[in-house]
Amino acid sequence: MAPALDLPRSVLLALWLTASGEPDRVVAAVQADDEPHTVDADGEALPLAAWVAWLGAPVDEVAVVLPVPGEPVAAPPAVSRDAVDAGECVLLRAGTRTIAAVPHVERFGSAYEPGHLVTWRAVPVPDWRTVVWAQVGTLEDAERDLRRGLLTATEALVSLGVERWRPDAADAIADVRDGALPDRRLPRGVAGQRVRVLSSAARLRGIVALATQDDGGAVNTWQADQRSTALREVDRVARRAMAAAATYLTP
Repeated sequence: MAPALDLPRSVLLALWLTASGEPDRVVAAVQADDEPHTVDADGEALPLAAWVAWLGAPVDEVAVVLPVPGEPVAAPPAVSRDAVDAGECVLLRAGTRTIAAVPHVERFGSAYEPGHLVTWRAVPVPDWRTVVWAQVGTLEDAERDLRRGLLTATEALVSLGVERWRPDAADAIADVRDGALPDRRLPRGVAGQRVRVLSSAARLRGIVALATQDDGGAVNTWQADQRSTALREVDRVARRAMAAAATYLTP
């Protein structure tokens, strides 16, 4: 059986916030094997389920941003630095409330028995929809760019001798390539196109994470730089596609 792929917590929260009004189901999917999530809302610590209930989920609109240093950030200024540090942020509109939430993850335990303490920082922000729409774009655009970016990056990586990666890395990449999103973590009724884009983007990000552990088949600095550039482009396209697939905005 192929291993399961993973999705950022913000992507999972966004998908569930627009699909379910049952806080316990939202929490079970987003929290998974983490320690119980808490939400810091105006200095008050709430269980994630209580915060979801307070929002009145399902919410009206939601978006995800997955920023990295050096790129434009669609998150509002109040949370932009936190979003870049975390690599993710969920934005939502529930009635007249527009809110940004960033997960802060504290890791503990070992590589064999890892644990995670997660606190979401949730703050009211100005209307974020125009900025997000301009940067994330449509799901159709994201899927087209995903195919195009994969082709370009694959050609670049192959030309740089990816076949000479150490055998265990090649096996791990093959496992990610054949992986699937776990059904229990996705709400029912998610459109097939969204699932398809999420799956492809998760595979690409998993491959990038593995590929950046060494310099592959590069034999000089120029080749290593070219390979890094190709991998960054794959990751950028995958992050954009994943964000688009988790974003629900009304026309």
